[in-house]
Amino acid sequence: MTEKRGRLKEITQETVESQIQGWQPSLPHLARVNEAARKHRGLKFTNLLHHIDLAALERAFRRQRSSASAGIDGVTVKAYRQDLESNLQALHERIHSGNYWPRPVRRTYIPKSDGGKRPLGIPALEDKIVQSAVAELLSAIYEVDFVDFSWGFRPKRGAHSALEQLSWGIKASKTNWILDVDVSKYYDTVDHGWLMRMVAHRVADRRILQLIERWLKAGVMESGKWQVGEVGTPQGSGISPLLSNIFLHYIFDLWFKQRQRRAGSQMMAIRYADDAVMGFQNEGEARRTLADLKERFGRFGLSLNEDKTRLIRFGRFAATDSWKDGLGRPQTFNFLGFTHYCGTLRNGTFTVKSKTITKRLIGKLQALRVEMKRRLHIPVREQQIWLSQVLRGHYGYFGVVGNHRSMEAFFTEVKSIWFKALRRRRQKAKMTWDRFLNVLTLFPLPKPVIRQQWSHATR
Repeated sequence: MTEKRGRLKEITQETVESQIQGWQPSLPHLARVNEAARKHRGLKFTNLLHHIDLAALERAFRRQRSSASAGIDGVTVKAYRQDLESNLQALHERIHSGNYWPRPVRRTYIPKSDGGKRPLGIPALEDKIVQSAVAELLSAIYEVDFVDFSWGFRPKRGAHSALEQLSWGIKASKTNWILDVDVSKYYDTVDHGWLMRMVAHRVADRRILQLIERWLKAGVMESGKWQVGEVGTPQGSGISPLLSNIFLHYIFDLWFKQRQRRAGSQMMAIRYADDAVMGFQNEGEARRTLADLKERFGRFGLSLNEDKTRLIRFGRFAATDSWKDGLGRPQTFNFLGFTHYCGTLRNGTFTVKSKTITKRLIGKLQALRVEMKRRLHIPVREQQIWLSQVLRGHYGYFGVVGNHRSMEAFFTEVKSIWFKALRRRRQKAKMTWDRFLNVLTLFPLPKPVIRQQWSHATR
């Protein structure tokens, strides 16, 4: 195990606030919009569409991945690029004349770690471009309004930052209970009427509102059949993450901050898109919050997943209290791909430890075995390049301090998958482990490395 260590620094509330307030748009016109939103918190923007100009559309096009799947129109990034200036000019004219109409989203499914399938919407390329340009503009407004514990799909606010703040928040507060919240089919049940009313709190430009409404009503195309969009924002849509954050900002974030101010004990929260974790000092406050949250979500057409929403004892006194109650070790909870559990440092200080979710690890290895069978007969060098990319991607996300055992287990299993594949393809000279070690010498795989070092971590 290789660990890249830098100088550890203490994280304080001041550094948290500086991270929150530090983002500003780099483009002058968006910076002016951001500044106006910051100075006048109740301001409604009535003239925004002129910001969706040719330059904004070109920036949005450059953000599209060349390898991205095409929508129902079949237009790819490569094909669109061949006559980019003319295509963007025509798109710009349709937007500003009111003649731009989005196409239905192509529905596909991707596997989930629990064995199920997650619906994914693939918009047409021009819809991706316009959505990206509008999201860039609206982010300049809403980044001012979003609260400090909202981390999903925002500038300079990645998953590792959310995990760091979760760990720091539990340790810095008097957290004794954790409420792990899971919204049932969130992206499929967002109420369009409520969402448009929430967007209108800040946006009064009817042309922008019309664009958003048309995207919501465009519907989905699945197995050749068009389904009208009554509720929901398809995952995969460029505007969906921002609309999701706006919806939950008014439904959950502001509501929770109000409860924090009124509560007689400490409370904290971290929300990443539709996943949220709340910490409480008192069990009674936690149970009241859960009951009130169910009622509040119901008013806006949402519901909690009863099987995955859990209230557990967690914190610096959880181990002692659990043993006293005869419950054994404190329970754990999952968040952003990691299982979080109570632990201690070498000096006996309480800390929050994290490891890769076992089900996710197993699911990824199963998918690798299937893919390796498909690549069974390609050259060894190409297999090594592909496996190296898989490993580096895994290390890039899961390579955090304290997760070395899961990292080593993943690395060991990937080597085993490769060994079995090479053994299966040899007809004459059977592949032995010694021969495989020689292959690894010629075509080495990257070893586990700690890439993310949370600034509050100590050894």
